[in-house]
This record gives sequence, C-alpha cells and structure tokens, in this order.
Amino acid sequence: MDVKEIENLIYQYHWRKREMDRIEGILWRSFSKSPSVGLVSQYGVEATLPKPNTSIKSQAEMEAMDARERRLLNRWREYKQIVQSIESMGDCLQDPQQLIILDCMMEGMSYRSIADHLGINRNKIREMKENMLCQICQKCHFLHDLILEKFVV
Repeated sequence: MDVKEIENLIYQYHWRKREMDRIEGILWRSFSKSPSVGLVSQYGVEATLPKPNTSIKSQAEMEAMDARERRLLNRWREYKQIVQSIESMGDCLQDPQQLIILDCMMEGMSYRSIADHLGINRNKIREMKENMLCQICQKCHFLHDLILEKFVV
C-alpha cells in the first residue's frame, strides 16, 4: 500500500464511521423490535374486534429485505475492519504532534485548519504528515493485509 492510499483511507475515516453508525441503527433496530411492544390490553367490546395484521409483507418482500440486510451487514463488516485498522495506526506513531495530525486527518480537517490548530506553518504540516505516512507505511503491516484481503475477495 502506498502513501496516497493510506492518506485516502485516513481522510475517509469520518464518513465510514458515520456510515457504520447508520447501518448499525438499521440492522440492530430491526432485531430489537418485538411485536408486543407498545400494545395495550383491550377489554370489553374492543377485545372482540378484529385486529390489524401488522406483517402483511409478501415472501418476495421478505426475501428482498433479507438481501438488503445481508448487503448492509457485509458493508458494515468491511467498514468496521477498515475503521479499526485506521484507529490502530496511532500505535505505530511516537511523536505527539504526529498523533494530533493523524487525529485531525481522521476528522477530515484540511492542512490549513490543522496548521491553525497546531500553530505551525502549512508547509511544515505537510512535511510532518509525509513523515508520519512513511512511518505508517513501514510499521503497520496490517494495512498491507487489508489491501490483500480486498484483492482476494
């Protein structure tokens, strides 16, 4: 994996993390629903009246929904692996400023905003970022495994 691919992965972290949260909400919400939640016991005449059928979905709709959930689950697993790899990049770094640059990049901050945050010139930030990415390339072998898995699958 080259430096540009690692940089792109880091900058894509924030939207992948948000997408993971959105998918989790979709997937886990459907599992937590219970048919009896929110129903009130009825007495008297109301108890004898016909009840609405809440699951009027056809078999084709159910299969399509299952296919969508499988697709979402596969995307969630892929994003989770990438997000965990990006989060573990900080273990490869020793310099506190490089860790701050990594965190700012993970949040999607630009060179200018990182430079303003650290009070350093943009060119110096660029040099520090390139050194940081080279260190990550050399020390983080799990990233190479991540790319190999992507090509194998």
